This record gives sequence, structure tokens and C-alpha cells, in this order.
Amino acid sequence: MPTPRIALAGTVAGAPVAEVAEAMAAVRAELEVPEDFPAGVTAAAQAAATGDLVVAAGGRRTDRTMLQLVTVDPPDSRDLDQAFGAERRPGGGIRVWYAIADVAAFVAPGDPVDVEAHRRGVTLYGPDRRVPLHPPELSEGAASLLPDGDRPALLWCIDLDSGGAPATTRLERATVRSRARLTYAEVADAVSTGTAGEPLTLLREIGELRLAAEAARGGVSLPLPDQVVAPRADGDLELAFDAPVPSEDWNAQVSLLAGIEAARIMVEAGIGLLRTLPPADERDLARLRRSAAALGVAWPEGTGYPEFVRSLDPASPAGAALLVQASRLLRGAGYTGFDGALPAEHRHAAVAAPYAHVTAPLRRLCDRATNEVVLALVEGRAVPEWAGAEVGALPAVMADAGRRDGAYVRAALDLVEALVLRGAVGGHFPALVVDVDDDRVQVQLRDPAVVARARHDGGCRPGDEVDVVVRAADPVARRIDLEVVGGG
Repeated sequence: MPTPRIALAGTVAGAPVAEVAEAMAAVRAELEVPEDFPAGVTAAAQAAATGDLVVAAGGRRTDRTMLQLVTVDPPDSRDLDQAFGAERRPGGGIRVWYAIADVAAFVAPGDPVDVEAHRRGVTLYGPDRRVPLHPPELSEGAASLLPDGDRPALLWCIDLDSGGAPATTRLERATVRSRARLTYAEVADAVSTGTAGEPLTLLREIGELRLAAEAARGGVSLPLPDQVVAPRADGDLELAFDAPVPSEDWNAQVSLLAGIEAARIMVEAGIGLLRTLPPADERDLARLRRSAAALGVAWPEGTGYPEFVRSLDPASPAGAALLVQASRLLRGAGYTGFDGALPAEHRHAAVAAPYAHVTAPLRRLCDRATNEVVLALVEGRAVPEWAGAEVGALPAVMADAGRRDGAYVRAALDLVEALVLRGAVGGHFPALVVDVDDDRVQVQLRDPAVVARARHDGGCRPGDEVDVVVRAADPVARRIDLEVVGGG
């Protein structure tokens, strides 16, 4: 599931940017997030980037450089994990080519880069910078699927029938060559104006077919908007939403397709690592309903959570706010390793199927090992010993990384909310109570679309319309102080 990014608009300059950078540096120190890579790790990455590729088990590599592959990412991305291509099948349906960065070609188990990656777990994204999983010599250079030459990759070939269901699936080590580094906006514009070539036109077709299949099985995707600190006309700052474009959904569906197929292969073989998620808690669903009411968004009786989320418009302020809140229902996500009997809890509630992380090895530690497990199973050979060991060890490693990532994202959001509300100290905002807990209530401000805790003197009930005053907002301390002063 996607995570909303919090960014600074390019037009924001001066003191606010300096304050954000200073505050986020304090966050990284507090959470023990490493700022830089140790010298030995950097040296190992430089050697790997310029030396011979690691020869892994099943190291046969097919030349697929003739494929017309492109990457589709945000404009500032250089850690390019995936490259996409597609073509129509002569007998009907679509053949999907999906190249994944082959990190195992550069990083050997137990080497300095691997050890450091286990310490980090994931790439962290904040409003001022990203903290990468791997040194940039690899993540933004030799291992990234940039359009500047041949790259080693793990290449999925998935044949879809006319309804978008997988008919056959293959995975191989290959050498590929990306033809272009495209942004989501460029792809959406090319498709909408009719200037896109067949692969990008097919990306839309695949995305729409897979979105329909997702709805049919009861799954739900969250087209989360990025949250951007942007200047207002009066010079103050606001927390704005940057709505995703349709090509982000199409691209995400290809990634989900590979993850679902990887999970199927591992489940059938009785060994692997799955991404799991329990169903949403009913109390969280009730809170989301109250937030929808606060923002004037209808949630008809009898409409389930997946259907409601699909009805939201990420381009509207209310829809964007609710999608961000809906992401908080995806609590309890984790990883389940198995070698033998399949655990009872092995499904991903939002995907509505078993699911595995395999498409972001530059940014997520577990994907490298999971890919090696799947590749061995597809090739009919034994799973590499190191990858089999990771199946048991990675759930704990990734849980620690997930906790740090969650704390980092929360701290960044607290920071930008305080920055936005700093100029509104003493100001009053209409709000709706979405939850009550003793002397604190959770309120949804109408504008800006902030959800935060507020003090009250009793009498508040969920669903009450209230008046909230901003008593304090300190970006450096990442703290806002709200108080309910009327209504209820």
C-alpha cells in the first residue's frame, strides 16, 4: 500500500525551509536514523558499482535489451526499481514485461552493504530529504534502472487473458535497457492526448482491468495524495494536497500483479515471505465515517469500506483528507515467513489475496530475498540457503524498520501541521469531533484538513460540531495545542 509523501513546494524558500531541515535533523537524531553511510559501506558500494556482478545461484542471465521498457516514477526519483513494457498477445490478451532492479547482483549476503541495509530496513521519506536504504552509488546509480545503459534485472513476464487475469507467469534473470525515464504526469498526458505508444496505452488498459479485478475480489487501493507545504497569497503557509494522476494507479496495479503472483508461487511451494494485513478495526471504520460526515462526504448505508474509498476524489480537498485518513486503517501490516505449513493469517486485507513485496528492492530490504525465493521456485531448484534463512529472520527486521518508518512519517506530519498552524495561533476553526478519550478529543478541522487531538472540558461526543482555538503551534517541537472552546 502506498504511503503519502510530505514535501516542500519548490516555491517555498527562506526561513521555513531552514526550520524544516533543522527540525527533521532533530527527528533523525531522536529516532536514531542514520544520516550518512559509514565509510566502509560507501567503499563497498563503490566497488560493487564498478566491479563484476555477484554470481548468484541461478545466475543465468538472458539478454532482453531489445524490449521496449520505460520507468514511470515521480519527477525527482533516481532510485528506479521497476521498468515496464507490454505488448498484445497474438491469441488475445496482453503480455506484461516488468523488470525489477537486481540488487543481489551487487550485494552479497553478509557484505558491508547488506549489513547496513539490515540496520536500515527501508528508505525513509521526509519533507526535506530521503534517507536511502542503499548507498546512492547503487540505489541512484549502478543498480537503478536508469536509461543510460544496460542493467541487470529480475524480469517478470506475465501473460494476461482478455479479462486481465494471469494465464502464465515467468521470472528470469536478465539484462535490460530502459528506453526512457518518464513521470506519472508525462504518461497520463501522453495517454490522454493520444500521443502515447502501445506500451503506455496498454499500461492504462492493464491498470483498468486489474482495478476491476481488485473491486471484484473485495480489495481496495488508496490513491494517496502527496502532502505539500505550500505558500499562501498572504505569505503564510498551508498544507496542500497534490492529487495523484491516473497513471499512478495503473502503475501500482502492475506492481500489485507481480506481488500477487509471487505470493501465489510461494504459497503453492510452501515456502516464502508474505506481506500481511488484518481487516480494518470497526472502531477505525466508525471514526472514518465521522470524518466523512465532518467533511460533508456522503457514505450511504450499505456501502462498504472498499466501495467508499473507490468513490473518493483525490483531487478534492475532502477526498484527499479522507484518503489520508483511510490509510490509517491499514494498521497491523506485517510480514509472515513460512517454510512448510501456511500460517492461518497469511492474507492481505486490502489486496484481498495473499501478497508479497518483490518490486522495490532498492527501497525495501525484504524484496531482495523474496525475489530470490521466487526465482528459485520458478526455476525448479532449491532456495538459496541465505534467502531461506531470511524468510525466518526478516519479519522481525522489517517490523523494526516499519516502526521507525511510522514514527518518522508521524513526526514529519506533526512538523508540517505545526508549521501551517503557527500563523493561526489564537485563531478559531470549525471542527467535528471524531473520537473522545477522557480529557482529549480527536477533531477534524474543516480547513486546513488536519486531524489532531484537542483539550476539552467535557460534554463532547463523537459527531459534535465544535469551535477549536489554536493555543500554540511549535514546528521545532512538532507540537500543536488545540482546545475546544464552543459547541458540543
